[in-house]
Amino acid sequence: MEKETGFTHFDSNGNAVMVDVTHKKETVREAVAKGRIKVSKAIYEAIKNKNIEKGDVLGIARVAGIMGAKKTPDLIPLCHILPITKASVDFNMDSWSNEIEAVCTIKTTGKTGVEMEALSGVSIALLTIYDMCKAMDKEMVIKDIYLEQKSGGKSGDFLSDRNR
Repeated sequence: MEKETGFTHFDSNGNAVMVDVTHKKETVREAVAKGRIKVSKAIYEAIKNKNIEKGDVLGIARVAGIMGAKKTPDLIPLCHILPITKASVDFNMDSWSNEIEAVCTIKTTGKTGVEMEALSGVSIALLTIYDMCKAMDKEMVIKDIYLEQKSGGKSGDFLSDRNR
């Protein structure tokens, strides 16, 4: 049996390991991550009016975010492969700041959480917005990517301090 080191992805010799969840109980787990992209007024209006040459930016970013969440174990070496049962990406438009907030929700029934999948999904959605709009302006800023909440599992529920 491996000795606990305080960091779950290292064994007692400091070697990287995938956390053994074999004996953990399966529970319903859900995570919500959020992030924002600051764009110019021109890009904001073009996205809002679906007037970007490459197509429906938010529609494509939504699909990309879902695909990114599903590919998390391919991107982050020690993540478990999970049977995602729900994946969604939604957007909130803020005309005052010319920012678009992406919200990624992931759900599964499993032995480990889906926080990394939610964070990956929101990141890929925002990167897709950048990619589709960079011909108009490369000064966009992706920011404030964070885990808003999670539920399920041994550690229980979490709600970001941003919501208090």
